[in-house]
Amino acid sequence: MHVEVVTLFPEMIRQVVGHGVLGRALERGLLSVGTENPRAHTQDAHQTVDDRPYGGGPGMVLKPGPLSAAIAAATARCPPGSRRVYLSAQGRPFDQSKAAELKALPGLVLVAGRYEGIDERVIATSIDEELSIGDYVLSGGELPALVVIDALARLMDGALNDARSSVEESFADGLLDWPHYTRPEEFAGLKVPEVLTSGDHARIRRWRLKQALGKTWTVRPDLLLKGAVGKDEGRLAERERAERAELLNEFLHERGRREAPNEEPQ
Repeated sequence: MHVEVVTLFPEMIRQVVGHGVLGRALERGLLSVGTENPRAHTQDAHQTVDDRPYGGGPGMVLKPGPLSAAIAAATARCPPGSRRVYLSAQGRPFDQSKAAELKALPGLVLVAGRYEGIDERVIATSIDEELSIGDYVLSGGELPALVVIDALARLMDGALNDARSSVEESFADGLLDWPHYTRPEEFAGLKVPEVLTSGDHARIRRWRLKQALGKTWTVRPDLLLKGAVGKDEGRLAERERAERAELLNEFLHERGRREAPNEEPQ
């Protein structure tokens, strides 16, 4: 997969993508990342890329000419069928299902905004989709672009040393992750749960699923109540759906929380 990032600070992208899972994906030829700077498409000596907003107000807005030209140049280096994505606070939330959708594309152009934003006419003519990584404000779109690239790299066959890692992690099946433990068996007076040292793989699997369901209910109940799990469970066998409901009910009983959600867990 080829990804291009349109950014005023290409060094931010280059300094990060060579490390960890991203670096491994690049080394193994699973992913390539390029950058395009709108300043390269300016016509004045100062390489001006921003101007005051029409209608007044604080801050500056990225000019449409240099930015559109940069997006066009980046798109030209991507395969046909690539998508142009603007990282924006107004975008739809980026999540694991969206990462899987983008990973299936041949290429991606990620547009990192700056200042107060970009000219709306660029969005109308040169952007296919807007994505947000959260309900907060950042100085620019470079960090969100790196978040998207990292999430995509983890899904690529061969990027992780153990292919199961991308399957057995948070949100992969609509749930948060279960607790993890490693050596030593006792630390700070706390022991590893006995089930994890039992060697009973069936018990371990059920314990992990129960912990994941409980964590999701406690920290992100919206994932259960809004149907995030239900969508995924549409692919599960009836027996597996029943097991999930049973384990969640066990968790609620143990915590003394018997209240039912607005919708029964599937």
